Amino acid sequence: MFKQTIYILLLLALPLSAKVLISPIDAMKSTYGSGTIITKKNILLSSSRAKTIEQAAQVKLSSKIFRIFKATKDTTLLGYGVLINKKVRSKNAVVLYFISKNSILKSIEIIAFNEPLEYLPSKNWNSQFKDISTDTMLKSSRDIPTITGATLSARAITNGSRVAFAIYNEMLKEK
Repeated sequence: MFKQTIYILLLLALPLSAKVLISPIDAMKSTYGSGTIITKKNILLSSSRAKTIEQAAQVKLSSKIFRIFKATKDTTLLGYGVLINKKVRSKNAVVLYFISKNSILKSIEIIAFNEPLEYLPSKNWNSQFKDISTDTMLKSSRDIPTITGATLSARAITNGSRVAFAIYNEMLKEK
C-alpha cells in the first residue's frame, strides 16, 4: 500500500507521465544506505524565487512544483535528492540528483523515462555526474559529453543538474 501511494503521488507531481524505472525512495535508500530515514516534501516556488532559480540555472522552468527528498541517519543530515522532470524530445524524463550535505553532487538516478530506451543514457554516462560542486553550472558538450544518438537526453539531464543545483543553493544549502 505504501509503495502504491508513492507511485500515485509521484505521478500526480509530474505534468507528463513516464515509465517509472525505480521509486525515488528506493533510489535514496540505495544511495544513502540502509537505516537511512527518507522524508519527502513538495515545494511550490513563488514567482520571484522561480525567476531567481531560472537565472542561476540559465534554464526556463517548466513547472514551479518540485519534490525534495531528505536523507537522515539518527539526527544527522546525510543529503538531499532533488527530483527534476524535463522534456527530452516529446516525452519526459525524471531524474533524481543526489546532493550531499557538503554541497557535492553524489550521483544521479533516472527515475522515469518515457522516450524509446535507445535514448536512455547508460550507467557509465550517468557516472560523470559525481563529485561535482553545486556551484558548478554544467553545460552539455563543454563539461559533460553528449551521447551519439541521444544528444537531447544528455542535454535534458545536464540542464536538469543546473536546476537541481540552483534549487539546492537557493533553498536547501546551509548558509
